[in-house]
Amino acid sequence: MPRPVSASVSVSALAHNLFVVRRRAAGTRVWAVVKAHAYGHGLPAAIRGFAAADGMALVEFDNARRLRALGWRGPILMLEGAFGPADVATAAELGLSLVVHDAGQVAWLRAHEGRSIDVWLKLNTGMNRLGVAPDEASALQQALAALPCVGKVSLMTHFADADRPGGAQAAIERFDRATGELSGSRSMANSAAIFDVPEAHRDWVRPGIVLYGASPFADRGASALGLRAAMTLRSELIAVQSLKAGDAVGYGSTFVADAPMRVGIVACGYADGYPRHAPTGTPIDVGGTRTRTVGRVSMDMLAVDLGPVSEAGVGTPVELWGERVPVDEVAASAGTVGYELLCAVAPRVPMYLVD
Repeated sequence: MPRPVSASVSVSALAHNLFVVRRRAAGTRVWAVVKAHAYGHGLPAAIRGFAAADGMALVEFDNARRLRALGWRGPILMLEGAFGPADVATAAELGLSLVVHDAGQVAWLRAHEGRSIDVWLKLNTGMNRLGVAPDEASALQQALAALPCVGKVSLMTHFADADRPGGAQAAIERFDRATGELSGSRSMANSAAIFDVPEAHRDWVRPGIVLYGASPFADRGASALGLRAAMTLRSELIAVQSLKAGDAVGYGSTFVADAPMRVGIVACGYADGYPRHAPTGTPIDVGGTRTRTVGRVSMDMLAVDLGPVSEAGVGTPVELWGERVPVDEVAASAGTVGYELLCAVAPRVPMYLVD
């Protein structure tokens, strides 16, 4: 009999979340961001759930090839551009668009003699991660447009602080000052800006985490944004322990019962992708009732308080995150973000598509 932990991905939830993005950014085109194996949900799920997207965006060239093999014929944008000259040839072969964020990437394009490639010139407007200086944008756009192998040249940037009020304004102003006289499509808005910064919508938006039913905001959950959780991580109770006052649970004895209580043992741990640093009190659902974790998360197991669900026993279903327990709540309890948890589900956890 297989170990009971598994993850399911709802294709209809993915499609619903894309619809929410389209409603928020009406009139724009949508790059569905599917990097990191579609934030841990898998490319087969993404290509079905995001069939109505205008394009897919990611960073891994092997996964871009897989998207083509799975049947995606629309635009594909490589968000970090080429990592070497061979990637330029791959882009031409597969019909990929390349982000250009460094002058060295221009040199690789200059040396390419194959099919035409569309490019997106990325400006650094304050993130200080990738992108050319705004005052270099005009000259680089002209240099790119002059290359025989380059097709359309578009313009983009990425926001560092769109999840806080006014956090994107300085970046928008820098971008507009640098590109006001330049031609080409624009793309600025990430997940947070799609919801809160309509002036950043422009020609293309680039939703990521919201497509998967999690929130980019610390003060607003996914349900408040109209989103549905796409992934549900499930398991079962595999044992029940009856504790006396003073009994401890798990490694390090970090949780000590102050009264008699029942504790359930769940077949899921940090080797499955559950956060090891989730403390006592992290929300979890047992048999349809919300309760809490207790003690330290182990490699293959974790413990839960069965006080609120006295009828629970071996075999009772457990939702670690999903429709009842938002992944953002688990992440906040563990001191991280929902992005990390969704991407970190381990390969040993079977994943199923539903809907």
